[in-house]
Amino acid sequence: MADVKEWDWIDRNKKRPFSEWKNQYEWIEEPYVSPDGEKIAAIVRDEEDLFNVCVNGEVWETPFEKIYNLRFSPDGRLTALVSQDMEWTVAVDGTPWENWFGFVWNLMFSKDGTHIGTAYEQDMEYAVALDDTLWENTYSSITNISISPDGSQTSATVQTEPLDAADIEKYNKGIYTPAPGGNPWERSFTNVWENVFSPDGKSLAADLRLNRFEYTIAVDGKLWDKTFPNVWEPCFNPVTGEVIAPVSSGGWTLACNGDIIWKSKFKQVWHPQFSADGKNIAAIISPEFGKWSIALNDRAWKTQVDELITDMVIGSNGTRIAAVVKDKGKWGIIVDDQLWNTDFDMVWQPVISPDENHIAAKVEKDGKYFIILDGSLLPTPYDSLWNPVFNEAGNKLLIKAIIDGEYNRILHMI
Repeated sequence: MADVKEWDWIDRNKKRPFSEWKNQYEWIEEPYVSPDGEKIAAIVRDEEDLFNVCVNGEVWETPFEKIYNLRFSPDGRLTALVSQDMEWTVAVDGTPWENWFGFVWNLMFSKDGTHIGTAYEQDMEYAVALDDTLWENTYSSITNISISPDGSQTSATVQTEPLDAADIEKYNKGIYTPAPGGNPWERSFTNVWENVFSPDGKSLAADLRLNRFEYTIAVDGKLWDKTFPNVWEPCFNPVTGEVIAPVSSGGWTLACNGDIIWKSKFKQVWHPQFSADGKNIAAIISPEFGKWSIALNDRAWKTQVDELITDMVIGSNGTRIAAVVKDKGKWGIIVDDQLWNTDFDMVWQPVISPDENHIAAKVEKDGKYFIILDGSLLPTPYDSLWNPVFNEAGNKLLIKAIIDGEYNRILHMI
């Protein structure tokens, strides 16, 4: 993400006209707002049935036959997948890549946004491009495409051999493997799911199936010494580089490098996360059938909900945890083992301030959008709203919203 210190944290309210776009174009798609809130953009169609992108009222120099997947990168560049003359590519701030393809999808960004990747198809072969540079190898099938946090690498699960219909014997022997940088591991497996990079992009871990009954984790092509009846997506410790993953072993728990590290056994363990210092691990758990909660360092929270917990975030120091919950048909937020509110129509992933003193989230109720801050609903309703952002000190909250058809960039003082 771009350095928030460089953003404007002085002007209390900036407005950008948006409603007048409806009179200028025959078609306007869903708008998107830049991370710093300075730009609002949308795909538009003109009278000649060509598509373009309008940014703060100005369109890109070149229109295209088709445009989709409009997104701002974390560093504020506006990107989209575009088509011209039956070919597709990535456009960045209106400028297309030099390489064009039969099709492109799965637009990806590095954590800071300086690197952009996409999957592509060309002549019925598939691969990944990173910053307009293509893999040397192409494959008949790729899935589970990923980019490293630092943007130096891309990977995907690739099919290493052709497979005839109903050729169960070859399938069981294994025809899938991860291919970091487009280069497949030496061994293939029955199934390979998530391709997960270490923060520095130097290592790759994947959850995989060896045969009908055995699952494990592999790191840079080397298997864990132990297998399990099932495993889920691995996760790197950001400090030590060790790899953990939820595993099934008489119940679900956590393992590190193949060894069980949590004594507790749950009905399910999902989406473990480390704090930035690597000392704390939180995970979504099911302590009993039909109940969901969170565990921190092998200790389950007391609060439980009956439908789901998702979009969990852990603060940089690991002292605060927040997540979206659904309980008794309504959406809410759980923070530090306490339910804030479970009476919303929808809730988006919470945001924790850098100092961990404040937590905010976008919520929807009765067709309007609101900000909930530290458990209290701010009174202003919005027609459209994007996720809020804290400043570095944690005493200001950037709210990006549409009010009465016009875009507003608002600073809320805490």
